[in-house]
Amino acid sequence: MDIKVVLVSAFTVNGTGGNPAGVVFNADRLTDAQKLKIAQVVGYSETAFVASDDEADFEVSFFTTTAEVDFCGHATLATFSTMFQEGMLTAGTYVQRTKAGMLSVSIEPNGKVIMEQQLPEKIASFSSQEIAHVIGIENNILESTHLPIEAISTALADVIVAVPHGYLDAIEPNDERIADFCKKHNLVGFHVFELCEVPSKHTASCRNFAPLFGIPEESATGSSCGALACYLTEHLAELGSEYVFEQGRAMNCHSIITASVESNNSIISRVKVGGFANSIGSVLITL
Repeated sequence: MDIKVVLVSAFTVNGTGGNPAGVVFNADRLTDAQKLKIAQVVGYSETAFVASDDEADFEVSFFTTTAEVDFCGHATLATFSTMFQEGMLTAGTYVQRTKAGMLSVSIEPNGKVIMEQQLPEKIASFSSQEIAHVIGIENNILESTHLPIEAISTALADVIVAVPHGYLDAIEPNDERIADFCKKHNLVGFHVFELCEVPSKHTASCRNFAPLFGIPEESATGSSCGALACYLTEHLAELGSEYVFEQGRAMNCHSIITASVESNNSIISRVKVGGFANSIGSVLITL
């Protein structure tokens, strides 16, 4: 059986950069073992599998090279952008069933895809002493931000860590330490950010590390940026509710992720993440 996998770069900047994902359509008859095998052959951080659904417009499942995950932002963007660009969908709002729940996805006439995420769940808080050695930054440097370190999930649980401006690119991640910490605390990875200085058009620059799931570093992470937007809404309300995040700079693969948060009396009621994607080819995989 030959399976066509569309290769798509998501959260691109003017058609370049972004984070590649695989997309498989008509995946109704594929087993989880087959999906995992396909994801391993593709070799990207995630591959999305699109199937029919009785209630939602589509059922979408996501596999890394090591396991299935409940949700993936950049693979969702890749999926719906491809369907729009190939004329399978028109601009409008659709619903996908994922293991993170029924989530809406909107496609704007210009091709931008905006994904609804789960409402944030704060999983845990950590001290700078617990985190410093894991990501290789001195404790006093982490403390100097005066911002908390929290594990937040809008579908996938990541540790949100602020570092002072100028320190982000200097991080040299220790995959074993990060993976061990995430396994111990039942987390996916670390989302480390530094706030951008005025007059930058970006809110923050980010790096994401998820070696426990076979992803040493990722150039664009939609779910994590959704969690970061919720974090900033709570702790730095003066930044507003519309965010533009840059990711992938340290990998020489720039990505832009937009995020918005709606809230009422400090209670978040909606989280959305958006961006653009571009097809970069396709492969046939024989099972």
